[in-house]
Amino acid sequence: MSTIVTFLRACLFALIAFSPALSWAADDDASQQTAEAPAKLNAAVELPKMQKVLDKIKQQVSGETNDSKLSALNEMAQELSGDADTLVQAITPQRAQLQAQLDVLGPPPKPESGVKETSEVTSKRKNLQNQKAKIDDQISQAEAIKSGATNLSTQIVSLRRDALKTQLALNAGSIFGPRFWSPLYNSQSNDNEKVKGFLDELADTAVLAWQPDWRMGTVVWIVLAGLVATFGRRYMEEFLAWVGIHRLPEGRLRRSFLAAAIALTTLAAVVLAFNFLNLAFTRHPDVTDDVRAFADKLVGLSIFCGLIAGLGRAFLSTRRPSWRLPTISNEVALALKPFPPLMAGLVFVFQALENLNSSANTSVATTVMANGITALLIGAAALSISFRTNRVRRKLALEGAQPEAKSTLVGLIQMAITLTGVAIMAALVIGYVTLARFLSYELVWAGIVCGSFYILSHLVADASESLFSTSNATGKGIQRSLNIDERHLSQVAALLGALGKTVLVLIAAIALLNGTFSSATPIELVQKAIEFWGGKGLESLNIVPAHVLNALLCLIVGIYVLRSARRWLDQDFLPKTTMDTGMRVSLITLFSNLGYVLVILLALSVMGLQWNKLAWIVSALSVGIGFGLQEIVKNFISGLILLTERPVKVGDLVSISGIEGDIRRINVRATEIQLGDKSTVIVPNSQFISQNVRNATMGNAQGVATITLTFPLDIDPVKVRQLLLDVYVDNERILDTPEPSVTFKDLTPAGIVLSVTGNVTSPRQVSGAKSDLLFDILTRLRKEGIVLSTPQTMIVEQRNGQKVVVQDGEA
Repeated sequence: MSTIVTFLRACLFALIAFSPALSWAADDDASQQTAEAPAKLNAAVELPKMQKVLDKIKQQVSGETNDSKLSALNEMAQELSGDADTLVQAITPQRAQLQAQLDVLGPPPKPESGVKETSEVTSKRKNLQNQKAKIDDQISQAEAIKSGATNLSTQIVSLRRDALKTQLALNAGSIFGPRFWSPLYNSQSNDNEKVKGFLDELADTAVLAWQPDWRMGTVVWIVLAGLVATFGRRYMEEFLAWVGIHRLPEGRLRRSFLAAAIALTTLAAVVLAFNFLNLAFTRHPDVTDDVRAFADKLVGLSIFCGLIAGLGRAFLSTRRPSWRLPTISNEVALALKPFPPLMAGLVFVFQALENLNSSANTSVATTVMANGITALLIGAAALSISFRTNRVRRKLALEGAQPEAKSTLVGLIQMAITLTGVAIMAALVIGYVTLARFLSYELVWAGIVCGSFYILSHLVADASESLFSTSNATGKGIQRSLNIDERHLSQVAALLGALGKTVLVLIAAIALLNGTFSSATPIELVQKAIEFWGGKGLESLNIVPAHVLNALLCLIVGIYVLRSARRWLDQDFLPKTTMDTGMRVSLITLFSNLGYVLVILLALSVMGLQWNKLAWIVSALSVGIGFGLQEIVKNFISGLILLTERPVKVGDLVSISGIEGDIRRINVRATEIQLGDKSTVIVPNSQFISQNVRNATMGNAQGVATITLTFPLDIDPVKVRQLLLDVYVDNERILDTPEPSVTFKDLTPAGIVLSVTGNVTSPRQVSGAKSDLLFDILTRLRKEGIVLSTPQTMIVEQRNGQKVVVQDGEA
């Protein structure tokens, strides 16, 4: 057989060799056909151009965030992919033709066959092989360009979908317009085929999980998920409630523990159920990576949904109203009961749809429509919560029942929810779907963070108080072990609770500013908005709008934390110490002043303010201090000296520049002194440093009640002395130690001057004591027939041309 094949091949070679006219005709025909295609589309020229276009698109996409430009680049990538496909289709027939010619020539004969082909055949085969290799390389390049353009188009769509989360100023069309609902009737995007293809993958995953070898495990995991989500959650919650009632001490700790237990059990049940379902359907090794990634996203989403449902159940606590942590009436709680699971369901369903669009790589228009519907339902739910709460409270008021007292903070939260819902609806109406989606998801995220902070802060404070309370076994044990006073235990409890709340505040602030689910951070969004309006005008001072925003946020958070710490010191911690009121007020004021300085310096540092670039401001401030601000600076420094050295403190009775009164407050610039008539005199702090100040109450000084009286020369001084001493001794305000004393002050022509002195417990009692003593002295003197000396009056009159001196009113 091989001999026959070899013979036929030799005959064919001979025919080609001895028929030059036929060979040249065939060559001319092939050359003409190969020349016609390049004349229409020259691959050698087009491929470099296409590669340059692809590289240019990649370069522009890498730094582009504008949706319209990304859309134009996406169209260019799709067009490039179509051109590359057209080129492949154009040069594929050439390759087929060359392959047919090579098949005619066949492979070169083997040396052992003994057949030799002519040089023309060898040259022809080599030429055809070179042409075929060149076309193969062109087809490979075109296929690579096509694949790169297709992948680039997919990446651009993904970038546009992700950019929708940050481009708040993008108008995607009102929800009442046809542009918003275009994915429902527009068949150009092939979204239906993409979604159907991914759903087919999910169906194939279910089929794999239901195979005979895997069916039993799937059923077990599904049943476990159902049991955990229903009975597991319920019995775990009942067990923790039993622990709180029977194992925890009586007090507020039970309520906060139960609220945390409800939230945690709901979260654990939801997350475990979704993990079990994930294991039920994705444990098969043949499951695709896209399906596994989609299932993992759903499991991560279940954490947020579990938190929403758990925190809502913990706040409302409809099963145990008496254990409800916030002050909410039972009617309002029952009215709001459906909303936590409803909100959790909305977030899960539409976030799952968003993940489905991302996995199926649907168009941006479909993603926009899904985001708009999500924002619409979440905004409607937020407005429904506010309106339903108000309606229930109005109904209670009409029925004569007293609704719960709302604090200012609760009113602000409800107002914020209402305004956010209105803003979401307004943004959807005017076409800003991205802004509406951002507001809706941030509303949910803020609710999760604030709700978690509320419950955990109460739990930390109540646990600290219960741990160190001497009414509980733990507190008694600590007191016996350390042999410390109960007051110190209460101080430790207050300090530990404050530290825990501080940590929670910092975590909540970080979560609100830098964390969210399925959206960009607020700081990034505001930074982009500022850059959108132009924000590089202050680069010469190293101040950029993003830093200004961060500094403003730092200033707001710092002032809030500082005021909270000051309120905690004033109301919780310092009253449990042995400090007097003046010391506490001075310490709080000093802490506030230093805190404000540190917060301002921190804000300036975050803003990136460089003082070496603000020399002119420093110079202007120096001139201002030299002329007009020196008094302010002097009073400020004097106020710090008063708060640190404490020559006078709040509550002291002082006298300065003829003003006597009680110090009520030491401010940064001046000190407030309250007079006896309740009026207030504001004295600059510098006067307390530069002038003589009498502090009547410094060092727990006693008051001295001194009365000076003048008696006639004919009195019995011993009798009068004893009478005055008896008056002082009998007065209950006069202290026994030191004893009252009478001093012979002077002997004048008007009479004998006696001074009687006695001490009282406080300088504030001197005025009242002197009044009582004078009443008693005058009464006893009159009873004893002793009169006070009257002043001598001398009048010089002119009578009959002579001067006459009249004394004591004589005529």
